Amino acid sequence: MTAGVLVRPGVVGICEDDDALRSVLRRALVAEGYEVCGASDGRQAVDRFALDGVVDALILDIGLPDADGRDVCQALRARGVGAPVLFLTARETLTDRLSGFHAGGDDYVTKPFELAEVLVRVHALLRRARPTTAPVHGDLRLDPGRCGVGVRGHFEALTPTEFRLLAALAARSGDVVRRRELVAAAWPAGAIVHDNTLDTYLKRLRRKLRDLEAEAQITTLRGIGYALR
Repeated sequence: MTAGVLVRPGVVGICEDDDALRSVLRRALVAEGYEVCGASDGRQAVDRFALDGVVDALILDIGLPDADGRDVCQALRARGVGAPVLFLTARETLTDRLSGFHAGGDDYVTKPFELAEVLVRVHALLRRARPTTAPVHGDLRLDPGRCGVGVRGHFEALTPTEFRLLAALAARSGDVVRRRELVAAAWPAGAIVHDNTLDTYLKRLRRKLRDLEAEAQITTLRGIGYALR
């Protein structure tokens, strides 16, 4: 089955730094009836794809020049983007695949790949596309390119682990995210993370959000998890 059977093929966003590969993907998707919006790095992807309804599905390369594609995915989820994400990567270990799913991805294709497989997977993702989620408090902006968070023009650098923890919380703003879910989102699969390690990272994030005078703050449900409210 091809994308042509869809009543509304949809808009597919592509973030791939290889110009030639991005062009090949664009031509293949357009030939199937899709509209395509492109980006060559993580910051450009967030700028172009973060608005609600801009894209119906996303193809994200993990190895971007300015950011990890998984961090870009988390930043988009934190902005309320619910479009399904297909990751492209040369990495094929189980740990890499699991980290992609924990970052909010929906599917995974390793390079080199067949275009026909990518098209079929995009079509399948659009069939079961998730609804758009409510974005986090409007003053908070995650920047995967600079690995940090901004509030009303002010910026605070984050470590990669802090970034992923905040993105996981922001993607489910207002909801309690369990401790094991935060660990899965921020550390490689199988990593041994002690309770006090997670607590220490969340304490640092609280301080940084306070320094930024952000509206959103991290609250604790003792023994269960954390929430951004």
